[in-house]
Amino acid sequence: MSPRTAKAEAKESAAMPQMPGAQPSAAEPKYEKAIATEIYNPSGGIITGGPIFKFKSLKCGCYLVNYTPKVGNLLTYDGTLRIECDSSRTTSGDLYQRSIFYFPKPSQIIGQPPKTIPILLPGPNPASGIPIFSIKSYRYYLRVTDILEGVTTGNSFSLGFEMYRFTAPNSWASEGVFTASMSWKTAPTGYPSSSSYLEGDVKNSAGTVVGRLTMGWVSKYLRKATIEIDRVSVSEAPLNNSSGIDWKVVGDSIDWELTVDLSDSNVVEPSGESWSDAELHKAMLLKRDSSNLDATWIYHILAVRRLDSTERGLMYDIGATDSNNVPREGIGISSHWMIPKTSEWGTVQGMRFGTAAAPYFRTAVHEIGHAMGLYHNTIDNGFMNTTDVISASCPKTFPACIKWAYADNDKKKLRHYPDIFVRPGGTAFGTASNATPSISPTDMAAEVSGLELYVTPLLKSIPLGAPVRIKLELFNSGSEPQIAPVSLNLDSGLVKGSVIDPSGNEKTFRPLIRCVDRSPEGILDPGKSVLSSLTLLRGGQGALFSASGVHRIIVEIHWDIGGVEARVAGETSVIVTAPIDDDHARAALDVLSTPDSLLTLVLHGDHMADGVEAIQSALRNPVLRPHFAYIEARRLAERFEGRQPDFAAAANLIDETAVMTPSEINRAAQLLAKGKASKSAPGKEIADTIKSKAKVLDVSDALQSILDSL
Repeated sequence: MSPRTAKAEAKESAAMPQMPGAQPSAAEPKYEKAIATEIYNPSGGIITGGPIFKFKSLKCGCYLVNYTPKVGNLLTYDGTLRIECDSSRTTSGDLYQRSIFYFPKPSQIIGQPPKTIPILLPGPNPASGIPIFSIKSYRYYLRVTDILEGVTTGNSFSLGFEMYRFTAPNSWASEGVFTASMSWKTAPTGYPSSSSYLEGDVKNSAGTVVGRLTMGWVSKYLRKATIEIDRVSVSEAPLNNSSGIDWKVVGDSIDWELTVDLSDSNVVEPSGESWSDAELHKAMLLKRDSSNLDATWIYHILAVRRLDSTERGLMYDIGATDSNNVPREGIGISSHWMIPKTSEWGTVQGMRFGTAAAPYFRTAVHEIGHAMGLYHNTIDNGFMNTTDVISASCPKTFPACIKWAYADNDKKKLRHYPDIFVRPGGTAFGTASNATPSISPTDMAAEVSGLELYVTPLLKSIPLGAPVRIKLELFNSGSEPQIAPVSLNLDSGLVKGSVIDPSGNEKTFRPLIRCVDRSPEGILDPGKSVLSSLTLLRGGQGALFSASGVHRIIVEIHWDIGGVEARVAGETSVIVTAPIDDDHARAALDVLSTPDSLLTLVLHGDHMADGVEAIQSALRNPVLRPHFAYIEARRLAERFEGRQPDFAAAANLIDETAVMTPSEINRAAQLLAKGKASKSAPGKEIADTIKSKAKVLDVSDALQSILDSL
């Protein structure tokens, strides 16, 4: 286990609760709707001489709920309660605070400003089915611990639940254990089932009435969402697998009401057939801005011909930064990737991806699963495994061997994760150290014997405002080969960690770009290492190095081995020095207070104006310039829409003083090798500089080979 401060451990003890477990099996039969039935004897006819019993049970599906605490007239919460239809009878819910409108009332005194009258707005219309609420109004997750499991001859039952308040950016506070005696009532006008409506007083653990709860059935589904598909004209829309599995079938399998919106079929390519990460990011932001995620849960698919950074698809992880400009609800998919002509790709080898309906659609579902908060899951050949892992497991029959379903533990998450984790525009699961619950056994990490992670800083002392660069080495010290990551870059999706500042405050970091449909694991032989490096600036809670003093950096690598999460960790420390003058202090403040500086560092586009300006401010300061020179040089050396790469400007920035990790040298070398830019005068200048830098660093054989070719 990686070291933790007492403060960090205390935070983890306040983690979000487990999802609700399955309710105990009932001896009586369950009914999917409330019933009232007379009892008949076996020979026929109504039993006489005794009472006539009426049986009732809870209808499964989604209930519109309202909780009104006894604290005033203007505080009330609306939400949903989800009851599974299968034998588990698992139940969970979420509550959102209802909005208040302040109505202006003219003053009775001339010259005095008008007064306002607070008015509680009406709740959702049950006739509209599953309600959608404003993200900013999210308040509580309900973990149901006791519910009617079968049938009852009475008119009420006891509902037991725990309430957990959600607080930004992503932490939870238990508000206790509650019970409600729920009684059947005739549903108010608008509810689709007049007999599936209940009310009851809510009591705390001391037996004191603290509020009133109502619940009325509105849908057989638990959640609802829209899949919006936009595409360039020559890219196929991933609609089905050509064998009867489409988005509706996928939604039905997890009790989601999924509808498809075929939106823009002629998306303009910004700079040719392949999209850079920044170009895709800008397009997704524009699509998100045109959607009201407080009115509809919309997940976007943008189908393009090719992606620069990955073969099949990617998405952005909202938990990586405190910027609001991260569209976790959007994913990109490449229709013109050519499936290799190798045996592991079975009957689709050599095909263009968009024409291979089964793996193309499967990849889209896989990526949307990530947008819904799921991670890779290799427990079976289901949706959250990666395409290449599945194809390698059944090379002769692929894609016939694909399991067209989510794994059972993923189904549970999609049904019972808190709304804030699964809804588009919400927060990613586990983005803070005190919000990583032990949801199920597969979420428990096992330490791997024989693998060591060495973490060392590129520079031990860093000026305030500069990014911190660290080197990673995953070493197999054992005597047997190990299944291990083949890449330790942040975009592998496997690396995350935290930084503990001099005051003991902990902030996390994780990937901004998640390349979602490829396996990052391979075989690491004894005595061999995987090398990489990271450039750290911001995380989900803001700037990682915002004060002078010693900072501890803890790096964790998590990967999947047959459904079990493997884990290895290491740590190092750096000293952040105080500003040397006012100019340095102002430049550092610009960087530290700008969330989009991380997006510019990672994506390198021109569209994050605030981020670009913050980095320009750092470049104007002589103390910070060496630490940001490569970041700006890479932005200029990559195309963005109509702007072509400017290697001359990049060469002016990448000089002997520029601070660069081996990974950054590797990326610069790849940019030069692409399109033979190294043959130009600026390219040769950059090549000479990075070759000189590589001589004093421990670089991999693969990188040295690229450098030798320049």
